Amino acid sequence: MLILPFALLTFAILESCISFAGKQMLANAADDVARQFRTGQWQAPVTAAEKTALQEKIFTLVCGRMSVIVTENCPGLKIDLRHFDNFTDAAKLGYAIEGKQLVLTDDGKTDTKGFVIDPGSTMSRNMLRLFYEWPIITDYMSKYMAPLADNKTVHFATMTWQNEPY
Repeated sequence: MLILPFALLTFAILESCISFAGKQMLANAADDVARQFRTGQWQAPVTAAEKTALQEKIFTLVCGRMSVIVTENCPGLKIDLRHFDNFTDAAKLGYAIEGKQLVLTDDGKTDTKGFVIDPGSTMSRNMLRLFYEWPIITDYMSKYMAPLADNKTVHFATMTWQNEPY
């Protein structure tokens, strides 16, 4: 009679701990990417080829940080990097879940740009947002933790900064 509540509690604790570890890895990766831009080690791309290379660099760094806990090639990882004229505009951005899908919002309205890689140059204000569609393993827990399709929840990390004068 006690095995069922004990098993449910054990699975809930394990699921929560693994999920928390994934969130922390995503947050640490966001911090590392932001530091690369803030200090000028990575700079805003000029050409389309540079933009693609930068996107791959960011994806590789983030996915490499999370490779211990997620499947190969980080399915479900989404990156949004933008520059702004001021921090107030950055604060208006958000995200929502509409119809079991993750959508970006700008001041409460759906953002038509979607996910972009558009960092600014020296002294610009930037915001990096990382989203990972995290699978919920325990079927029982998915009813309570999975707002997205396919029994997934959203892990989210953000960094907002002003680049240094380089």
